[in-house]
Amino acid sequence: MRSFSICRCISLLVLSAVVTSCAMGPDYQRPQTDAEDRFRMADGQSDLPSLANLPWWELLRDEQLQQLIRMALAENYDLQRAVATIEEFRARALITQTDYLPQITAAASAPAGRSAVFLFPGFASPFNYYLLGNLSWEMDLWGRVRRTNEAARADLLSREENRRAVTIQLVSAVAEAYFNLLQFDLQLDIAERTLQSWEESVRIAQARLRQGMTSKLDADQFEAERANAAARTAELHRQMVQAENHLSILLGRKPFAVARGRSLDQQIVPPDVPAGLPSELLQRRPDLLAAEQQLAAVTARIGAAKAERFPRITLTGLAGLAHPELSLIFTEASSFGVFGAGLAAPLLNAQVLGFQQEAIEAQTKQAVAQYQQAVLTAFREVEDALVAVQTARVQSESQQQQVTALQSALKLADLRYRGGLANYLDVLVARRNLFEAELALTSTRRLLLASVVQLYKALGGGWTPDAQSPEVSTKG
Repeated sequence: MRSFSICRCISLLVLSAVVTSCAMGPDYQRPQTDAEDRFRMADGQSDLPSLANLPWWELLRDEQLQQLIRMALAENYDLQRAVATIEEFRARALITQTDYLPQITAAASAPAGRSAVFLFPGFASPFNYYLLGNLSWEMDLWGRVRRTNEAARADLLSREENRRAVTIQLVSAVAEAYFNLLQFDLQLDIAERTLQSWEESVRIAQARLRQGMTSKLDADQFEAERANAAARTAELHRQMVQAENHLSILLGRKPFAVARGRSLDQQIVPPDVPAGLPSELLQRRPDLLAAEQQLAAVTARIGAAKAERFPRITLTGLAGLAHPELSLIFTEASSFGVFGAGLAAPLLNAQVLGFQQEAIEAQTKQAVAQYQQAVLTAFREVEDALVAVQTARVQSESQQQQVTALQSALKLADLRYRGGLANYLDVLVARRNLFEAELALTSTRRLLLASVVQLYKALGGGWTPDAQSPEVSTKG
């Protein structure tokens, strides 16, 4: 009957704690942001599905590039570190959840001598042998435990979004490094072809010099251009190898010769790159979602800090077995139990706890400013990428026309020079202009491809770490 009264008392106390408990501090609310109806450089395409809805393997159609990206997703160390961070904060969140549960400890003693004794309050006799079970449970009247769990959960969500941000960053970084490599490949091919042309021109100039049909100045000019092409070829070869080394590190491997797929001028560029609605960024970009969860975490910690300034009520219980003789410790007479409640309130450290709350409130203001700045940066990156795609497309078309015209001009100048109808200057200028124009066209093609990837990243991508591409092999 007595045990029933104790259980009923505990039940009433617990029910009272649940009914009357409240979580102190402000509830999280997303800060207000000014989002326009459309992006400034969107060309009226805001009603179309966003480019970011595509998974990366549908945007990047080069099979070799897809293989490299899968390799990076499996072996990149930055991504592995981000995944390990999630595991850490998931464990921390589980630890925090245990604050909801009663804390139970146990102790036992069976001394070899008669010197050790156990003195229990209220018991006059010493006991050399005992078994103890201690239980304590904090009644979360002010929501300290609840707010602490909210903060831990937000910290975990923030790290999960950070993992997605690292993943999207890695996909885009591999793609851009691959396009840089293809650019150097194509430019190196152009430089080598130009070098061969200059070597042929030098050979002809030397022959004409021996025949007295040209001057030493003309021959020296051709030789100078040949040497310039040779120097550019060596420079581009260095850049190509360094680009391979950079891409290798992204793949989580030592520098190696990276296999190529389609050449730069064979890469598929989407005809349309709609950005979607600006408001979608707030729900899509992982860096914004991570910053928002960080703000939610520090907001919850305001309530936890405020609750620290109020008394804690703890239910405690003690039960066990104790007896001077080990052989009699498990008899009914050796059992005992106590139940009670404790109250702990801050006194001398109340001012310190107030300062801690003010510090966390200041951290919240910092997190709000950081989130709003991240939103502005996201909008700027989208606008920058949009204008880069649009202008690079037009620039590429114009430069292609320029290259076609210069190819025709060089052909005519070379025929006239070989026929003695023009001097060396016409050929020199035409070939030099064509060389520079072809290199510039290659750079612009790479810029167009990279701008599409940057827009995809700026929009938040459309791929999550749980999604699977059609092929998941990571063997290169």
